Amino acid sequence: MDALILARMQFAANISFHILFPTITIALGWTLLFMRWRWLRTHDTAWLTAYRFWTKVFALTFALGVVSGITMSFQFGTNWPGFMERVGNVAGPLLGYEVLTAFFLEATFLGIMLFGHGKVSERVHLLATFLVAFGTTMSAFWILALNSWMHTPAGHVIRDGEFFVTSWLQVIFNPSFPYRLAHVLLASGLTVAFLLAGVSAWQLLKGKANPSTPKSMRVGLTLGAVLIPLQILVGDLHGLNTLEHQPQKVAAMEGIWETQRGAPLLLFAVPDEEARTNRFEIGIPKGASLILKHDPDGEIRGLNDFVGEHPPVAPVFYGFRLMVGTGMLMLVFSWAGLWLYRRRGWAAEKLPRALLWGLAGMTFSGWVATLAGWYVTEIGRQPYLVFGLLRTAEAASGVPSSMIALTLALYVTVYLALIVAYIGVVKHMAEKPPELPPAPEEMTKGVLT
Repeated sequence: MDALILARMQFAANISFHILFPTITIALGWTLLFMRWRWLRTHDTAWLTAYRFWTKVFALTFALGVVSGITMSFQFGTNWPGFMERVGNVAGPLLGYEVLTAFFLEATFLGIMLFGHGKVSERVHLLATFLVAFGTTMSAFWILALNSWMHTPAGHVIRDGEFFVTSWLQVIFNPSFPYRLAHVLLASGLTVAFLLAGVSAWQLLKGKANPSTPKSMRVGLTLGAVLIPLQILVGDLHGLNTLEHQPQKVAAMEGIWETQRGAPLLLFAVPDEEARTNRFEIGIPKGASLILKHDPDGEIRGLNDFVGEHPPVAPVFYGFRLMVGTGMLMLVFSWAGLWLYRRRGWAAEKLPRALLWGLAGMTFSGWVATLAGWYVTEIGRQPYLVFGLLRTAEAASGVPSSMIALTLALYVTVYLALIVAYIGVVKHMAEKPPELPPAPEEMTKGVLT
């Protein structure tokens, strides 16, 4: 493979590993805040047990996210020097704000959240939990501002090939930013919802349940049932925004080669980029036009209108269907699970084992949907880094392909080992007996009333 493809694969491997962990910590921070608040309001030690367990998961996840983010940032200099040379005036400050948010806010108050219970007042500990959750969300805000700008650039001028900011408000709040931010935050919420429900289901299946298990199960199923309809709505709005600004990406997502009215919604096909057609199509007539144009006879531009300007079709086409399919499974499991849980009087031990096995299998389904959606977004931007303005090939370095291949192999090996270790540690923690409840005087110290 040539150096450009290998460099893209290496960055994709790094971002794929890194994004798994912020996807959990963003929403898990707010979930911890909820659990902490519920204990303060009810004095039910099951909430405190749940909080302590999931705080450990948060700390483990946060650590891996920080480490993988550092290795990813090195590649801007090694593999993509042209990016920072051309776009550094935009990217540099936004990345700097993200670092300030992550390390000055999250990391500072994470120490209080992890080790301060019983050493600071309940109000201070609750505030620390809030600031950690807020910090993770602000970190996502700055990263998504930059990523969205790369898709829908605004608020800049180009002089001698270099980008200069004319309006930071337009740079940050570019046309696709609100949709991307909402889409990612909801994806994080769904990832955590099924992590909570899946781990709780595993504890029940293995006879390792504790008093906090029903609480975590109920929070997970409720969160999933509430967020998945919102994600479907936001996803539709995001798709319409993408159609306006990146029609070739939508054409690749839908497998539409020729501009046509009444385009079908393809449930399955095998895109053939050489022949510029699809094979083995199974679709719903006029479905794509109805969804994208809200008109069954609406016109959708095809890929043949963008020859040399559209992304690789197969990964975008299949990635989109994997994301949507996973979302539909989330809808079924969260709604069915919440309904059955309520019907059984919120008694977790009475839930059907078939449902528990299904939820256990869906534990990391949020990762699957997030990665699939991320690939659709980022591969769908090709052949550009900054859409329509800076091609990917223009920013690549001259590092020999053999060196990139070697480091890519090392990265993938280490990352696979770390993912296996992470899942193994979470499983080990879930099967351990919970911590003993705190002493009564500790529980009532500074309790909010």
